[in-house]
Amino acid sequence: MKGWPWLTAGLLAVVVGGLWTAQGLDLLGGSAMSGVTAWAVIGPIVVIVGLMMIVIGVRVRARSKQQP
Repeated sequence: MKGWPWLTAGLLAVVVGGLWTAQGLDLLGGSAMSGVTAWAVIGPIVVIVGLMMIVIGVRVRARSKQQP
């Protein structure tokens, strides 16, 4: 079970960050966040953090498989 929380949270962060980026760039309309530059900046930061969490999760899983 080691590593799965990191992978799950990382994947969620990538999806949410991508959504925020799309809304900030006004690619997705119909929201109060649409066209707001702050979300176009926050979104990619959240995506990067999510990718780092995925890398941590993969490393934790690989390390736990090596141990008997």
